[in-house]
Amino acid sequence: MLGKDMELIMTALATWKLGAIYVPLFTAFGPEAIRHRLTNAECKILVTNEEQVRKLEGLDIPAQLILTNDANGIGLSFRELLHSAPPDFEIEQTKMDDPCVIQYTSGTTGLPKGAVAAHKGLITAYPYMKFAIGLEPDDIFLGGADPGWAYGLFACIFYPLSFGVTIVIYKGPFDAVKYYQLMEKYKVTNFTYAPTAYRMMMAGGPELVKKYRFDVRKFSSAGEPLNAEVVRFFKEHFGREVYDHYGATEAGMIVNNFNATDMIIKPGSMGLPTPGFHVALLDPEGRPVPEGEVGEIAVDTSGFASGFLGYWKDPDKTAEKMRGKWLMTGDLAYRDEDGYFWFRGRSDDIISSAGYRIGPFEVESCLLEHPAVAEAAVIGKPDEEKGEIVKAYVILHPQYAPSDELADELSQFVKSRLSRHQYPREIEFATELPKTPSGKIQRFILREKERNRSG
Repeated sequence: MLGKDMELIMTALATWKLGAIYVPLFTAFGPEAIRHRLTNAECKILVTNEEQVRKLEGLDIPAQLILTNDANGIGLSFRELLHSAPPDFEIEQTKMDDPCVIQYTSGTTGLPKGAVAAHKGLITAYPYMKFAIGLEPDDIFLGGADPGWAYGLFACIFYPLSFGVTIVIYKGPFDAVKYYQLMEKYKVTNFTYAPTAYRMMMAGGPELVKKYRFDVRKFSSAGEPLNAEVVRFFKEHFGREVYDHYGATEAGMIVNNFNATDMIIKPGSMGLPTPGFHVALLDPEGRPVPEGEVGEIAVDTSGFASGFLGYWKDPDKTAEKMRGKWLMTGDLAYRDEDGYFWFRGRSDDIISSAGYRIGPFEVESCLLEHPAVAEAAVIGKPDEEKGEIVKAYVILHPQYAPSDELADELSQFVKSRLSRHQYPREIEFATELPKTPSGKIQRFILREKERNRSG
């Protein structure tokens, strides 16, 4: 549970050399989010720092603590262990299909599930890095995603390192000016980040771009759909489009625009399937849909490229994700006459905000722990900068009255327990929620309500 620290890179690599499984934790997680992942995965060791370890006070954590700064009697010292270790070590000989990482991903029901990925991801990612990212041997690569997530850990760190490419890592938060400075100072040639970052760079305007000298030859974007106007802005002011990429934690990067080719970029399109992956659009019965019709994106798991080993100790959730050999992503798209894929939304209630995929259930469960909340429904509200923001509809217990102060209190309550990216940016107090006859909340009705409001 570290940020973009060298100790995190060392720990992940050491874990795999031991033959053990690495579990990424995002530093913005609050106590409950941390506790669930550590206990569900039965983690034996937690490598963190003094700042993060404060979140664990009062929690029954099964893992041995190793702190990267002064341990002060709390756990073991990373530096002391490092310097006391013998110089020789025999690497455990793992197989391609042995588990490598458990990456927790949110769903529409239940707590986040641990998606287990195989070691062969470092091999099957080759077409993505070589052709979509367009890595070249002399590249200076900068990827901004956080290593607490699959894309940050692999596409921004270990995949380019496996190519022998130099990478730049910046620990601070995203700021357009800072990233322009980094690109100029380190002569970055290949850059990837989430659409939110590109939108913020575009918001800085063309005058800011003119202040810097850039060597970037290739731009890539992943995490959520990329706006067509962003693609056009970069083409006009950098001389290069941003190439949009699509993937999922369980599936990998399976549909992309390819930087290494001279393919025509259609602003707003996800691109074409990655070599080695068989990608289809299926109807609810698992049949391919005709060209131009919307279907759910699915990837064939019988092919070599698939490295999804199921959800950790949850065969039922794993089975729900499958339609025979097809792994269902939950994302909807259509394919045009040239074979390009176009994103059309989610088939479920997952919220996509600034590149993060957020399940409503965990946020709703947290809200219900507040004494004022009787019921809650959480949806994604359209937002120009983040794609979507988390919005909560809340029914209060009779002894509580709606107020701006209470709305802020509820937001901060979730922020302190879960994370900075999951808390509701907006809360609307309601007297009732739309439900099915069996009592299930119909979030799609609330989403439609928000879309109608935003025009």
